[in-house]
Amino acid sequence: MNYILNRITLNKEIRSGKPTIRNMRFTVTELLELMSSGMTAKQILLDYPFLEKEDIDACLLYASKLTDTKSYELLAQ
Repeated sequence: MNYILNRITLNKEIRSGKPTIRNMRFTVTELLELMSSGMTAKQILLDYPFLEKEDIDACLLYASKLTDTKSYELLAQ
């Protein structure tokens, strides 16, 4: 299942290096904010047809990996 994380890309030329979905200008943060505002995966996929269900799964997994740390200082390494 971790192969799905390949959909999350870090490219300093795109969105200042923020984590994006498949090198598009759509960030993980933007997708998570849509979900936290109450949008369902189905609604997101309808409103953003360039996204795929696996992109949403990848963002959720990526976020879970980031929060599964003992210290946020480790993220800076």
